[in-house]
Amino acid sequence: MERGHAEALMPMVETLIGEVPGGFSTLDRIVTTVGPGSFTGLRVAIAAARSFGLALRRPVVGVSTLTAYAAPLISAGSRTSIAAAVDARHGSVFFHAFWLDGRTSFGPALVSAEEAARRLAGNSAPPRLVGNGAEIVAAAARDLGIDTVVQAREAAPDIVWVARLGAAADPAFAPARPLYLRAASAVPQTGGRIARQG
Repeated sequence: MERGHAEALMPMVETLIGEVPGGFSTLDRIVTTVGPGSFTGLRVAIAAARSFGLALRRPVVGVSTLTAYAAPLISAGSRTSIAAAVDARHGSVFFHAFWLDGRTSFGPALVSAEEAARRLAGNSAPPRLVGNGAEIVAAAARDLGIDTVVQAREAAPDIVWVARLGAAADPAFAPARPLYLRAASAVPQTGGRIARQG
């Protein structure tokens, strides 16, 4: 979603939980993606997850969006390296590359599509790209003469994999905290401050 995260989320949760016999009482924990992504979307999702966790007295865990994109391929035992990319606009991507066994080879980081493509060079087989920024990285790789395979380009990671990763995560090591890879574009004004008195 570009806008309206806060307005859309609660009605969606209400509809979904209304379809589950037992509703909220059936939940063992609350899972949310923590980014990278838009500041507003992350804040809304994480605040909602924490609120549900407090109200239900359930643990809340955070899952990286990039890891959730890559998880199905890692779980399937990929024979090539895997990279997840989320479009960060203006020729940049949020990027995370993984070795065959799922260990991180680079990232997560905000890089240009060209830098992401360079990180894929030197593999014996074309790396597989996933995420809504996969095509951007693949195009940059083609320009550099690097072979890649775009495996999946969904707008969001599969919610089943978000749930699986969240169920396997230890809440102590997977906090529901935003994974911001870009500095905030809004900064507080300092020129108009009123000096405190007393």
